[in-house]
Amino acid sequence: MSNSKFIYVTYIRTTPEQLWDALQKPEFTRTYWYGYVQESTWEKGASWKMVSPDGVVSDSGEVLEIDKPRRVVLGWRNEFMPNLRAEGYSTCTMLLEPDGELVKLTITHEIEKSESEFIQAVSNGWPKILSSLKSLLETGTTSLPTKPARK
Repeated sequence: MSNSKFIYVTYIRTTPEQLWDALQKPEFTRTYWYGYVQESTWEKGASWKMVSPDGVVSDSGEVLEIDKPRRVVLGWRNEFMPNLRAEGYSTCTMLLEPDGELVKLTITHEIEKSESEFIQAVSNGWPKILSSLKSLLETGTTSLPTKPARK
């Protein structure tokens, strides 16, 4: 079986430590990720979940690997869309690499399923989220509203 994979790379004018905090701490994620927060102790084997502003768990999984402030790998499953949930767990790797005054952030999201609807969904979501994160860290404001637009 072939995998589906999405890779996104961006460069952010910040430090690895600031980017690490912004990727994981609720006070940051709620600002640039439509009000969502991640809940975890951020230790290998710990549970992980993404919680919406109204308290619904949208995604869940486990911290598979962690090397602060350089790399975290999450087992990740969508919980609110039955067709995406049925695809099972994906793997999301966040890699932070210093590059002068910038940090190169590489997100690799993959699943052992060809033509994955989940990977298609995250390939639309990650660029918006990471653009908003970059704006927050570089300018102090985000590019996304607190809540996603309803279709």
